[in-house]
Amino acid sequence: MSQRQKILIVDDEPDIRELLEITLGRMKLDTRSARNVKEAQDWLAREPFDLCLTDMRLPDGNGLELVQHIQKRHTQVPVAMITAHGSVDTAIHALKAGAFDFLTKPVDLGRLRELVGSALRLHASPSNENSIDNRLLGNSPPMQALRKQIGKLARSQAPIYISGESGSGKELVARLIHEQGPRIDKPFVPVNCGAIPTELMESEFFGHRKGSFTGAHEDKPGLFQAAHGGTLFLDEVADLPLAMQVKLLRAIQEKSVRAVGGQQEQVVDVRVLCATHKDLGVEVAAQRFRQDLYYRLNVIELRVPPLRERREDIEEIANNVLQRLAEGADQPPARLTSQALTALKGYRFPGNVRELENMLERAYTLCENDQINADDLRLAEPVSASEQDGPSLADIDNLEDYLESIERKLILQALEETRWNRTAAAQRLNLTFRSMRYRLKKLGLE
Repeated sequence: MSQRQKILIVDDEPDIRELLEITLGRMKLDTRSARNVKEAQDWLAREPFDLCLTDMRLPDGNGLELVQHIQKRHTQVPVAMITAHGSVDTAIHALKAGAFDFLTKPVDLGRLRELVGSALRLHASPSNENSIDNRLLGNSPPMQALRKQIGKLARSQAPIYISGESGSGKELVARLIHEQGPRIDKPFVPVNCGAIPTELMESEFFGHRKGSFTGAHEDKPGLFQAAHGGTLFLDEVADLPLAMQVKLLRAIQEKSVRAVGGQQEQVVDVRVLCATHKDLGVEVAAQRFRQDLYYRLNVIELRVPPLRERREDIEEIANNVLQRLAEGADQPPARLTSQALTALKGYRFPGNVRELENMLERAYTLCENDQINADDLRLAEPVSASEQDGPSLADIDNLEDYLESIERKLILQALEETRWNRTAAAQRLNLTFRSMRYRLKKLGLE
């Protein structure tokens, strides 16, 4: 007979302890109760626990002290904080300190059962370190540190802001956090915030009811409903218009959404991860991104290093890409010459790993004798001194035409680098998808 899992309840209010004991007992879980920090530490020293639920305010201290104690001495025990309703700051401090998740008073029993189930699945989830190593390539110090951070953050339900340049692998990092955590058997729903037309955003995120607007022929669930129980990854979150940022903040704080045309709030259990290649702090300072939403999303920041900061990984990544290309074409793999490898290691890679992949795919297609030379890579030529100084007035007949020619050249280059993926090209140029569509139409490149 398997041993029942054990929960430590820490609260100085007898009625709260009793409510939690009864609810968890019905889930066939064993419980132990403590009235203060000292009693909780004594229980932790005597017995192993699978989860700790602690109130924030305790007679001899606070729950944050207990979170920090568990983080130092009982790292395998997830701890959830119970806070007063509306104490978002307190909850965020708890998550930053290492809490798994939080509940607000009065405790919603349905939410409690979901949280407990999610926390206990941490112990049942097999380690997926091999899958990280196989997909997040590179053995440089920055990548070793990134793998460790992914493993640690997967054990929390805290919102994470994944920062990094375009093409650096932010979505892959988000997927690995999801797959390492207790939500692995639930959906991972990625969404490019810059690719959704403004007028459709609310419907896309929260769903709509039949007849709520022209064309709404049937009920449709939104992205939050699709990600219920799992992870919602908001890529390019900085591209959200301010009006939508308000609604997103409310959905995250209330853990519920209302479909367009609907009357009832629908509870959603979603872990939110977000990313952007922009600096969100700069966007907040420029009043293009709400500070309260930034504070809520950026509980923990995880930076993905650009490829130029880990040049020692380029050879491994390149060989892996060439092997995949060969397997896909059912052909022998191509080999990089030493000159080609040297050229790659000396290149800045503004498009990061995605640019390297596209570059190698083109070179693999064009190379001869299964050998890729430096010329096959078609790396950008260094800018000459005269070009750095810029054009003189003698070179320009019409300013508008000149600027349009530069815009056309750069947009075409971005489209070629991204295999004519308009969304990726827009990200490469730091444009919103809507702005990209406008420019393509203006330049006759649709």
